[in-house]
Amino acid sequence: MSTVWPTVSMGNVAPLIRRPIQPKADETYREIGIRSFGNGVFHKTPTTGLEIGSKRVFSVEPGDLLFNIVFAWEGATAVATEAERGMIGSHRFLTCVTDKSKADARFLNYWFMQAEGRDQLLRASPGGAGRNRTLGVEKLAAIRVPLPPLDEQRRIVARIDELAAKVEEARGLRAKAHEGGDALETSAAAHALETLTKAAPRLPLGSLVTVRGGGTPSKDAPHFWGGDVPWITPKDMKRRVLTDAIDHITKAATEKSPAKLLEPGAVLVVVRGMILVHTFPAAVLQAPATINQDMKALTPDARLLPEYLCTVLWAWNPRVLEMVDRSGHDTRKLNTDKLLSFEIPVPSIPVQKRVIAELDALQAKVNAVKALQTETAAELDAMLPAIIDKAFKGEL
Repeated sequence: MSTVWPTVSMGNVAPLIRRPIQPKADETYREIGIRSFGNGVFHKTPTTGLEIGSKRVFSVEPGDLLFNIVFAWEGATAVATEAERGMIGSHRFLTCVTDKSKADARFLNYWFMQAEGRDQLLRASPGGAGRNRTLGVEKLAAIRVPLPPLDEQRRIVARIDELAAKVEEARGLRAKAHEGGDALETSAAAHALETLTKAAPRLPLGSLVTVRGGGTPSKDAPHFWGGDVPWITPKDMKRRVLTDAIDHITKAATEKSPAKLLEPGAVLVVVRGMILVHTFPAAVLQAPATINQDMKALTPDARLLPEYLCTVLWAWNPRVLEMVDRSGHDTRKLNTDKLLSFEIPVPSIPVQKRVIAELDALQAKVNAVKALQTETAAELDAMLPAIIDKAFKGEL
């Protein structure tokens, strides 16, 4: 922090001002939340005064400097905008009103986003280890904040905003590039598959595989849970080869529940769940395991390599997703008959191996690009904190 800036207490420049309201049972209210790490305000789902009941709530006005008393020390601070006018916050959200003749609320918020400000909030938030801390109202009022002249505060805010906008623009471009990369990967894989299997016959999956479903052992039978047998669910379907799962069941569960043991060589697919909005996951099982009822296991016959079938289903994801139905509860489901009617090219085994090799090579290139994008994203995430840090060292 610049040593030439005087400091003043928060209580003198931005005191806490509460605006308690009494919700009316038949009216609707929107409540605020504040994300940690300087990520701003979010709006919670509308609720009624009846649902709020006796909970203490307070109105929020544009320009309020907001603090979430539970997570303020990890950057849960923000300035309310016009979008928050008329909204409410629970007793966990402090509303400090800045004396506009002395300070700019955005300047103070940026100060609390950088290291010294967060440290002061941590010191003012007594509690146990980890996240079990609460910002003290009196301690917040006693925090001394740097206060250069108002024109200088506004200049610093404008400069941070300018650079932050450029960071957001770069982040948006990176996101578009990521989306474009995903689309390019899908189209390139589909094109490669079409080219390599142009002369191959097309056969329905139902003529090539046997199908088995899964299930969930009773939660009321503790002896079914915590064993050594992987119990695979859609949340495990993040790679194309599976040997284990997050959850495990016992051998007894495989014998006395719908979760029967599957042998390696099956291709696992998800047939129900919201993941089918955008992805049809498929993976080759390489160890004995079980699955839940949202999945199917497709075991190919001798004409089809499991790895080839998995590759085809990934390459033709968009085509499979066209068959997905929407249920009355807006969940997604792929009817088994539709899946088994889906036709795939069935070339010779040597050609299948070539398809696997070429599409694996394509995937390796895509993974390298995605790794680079992840590094870029981390660099962008670090830029705004670095900008704010420079601002309060007098370097902007």
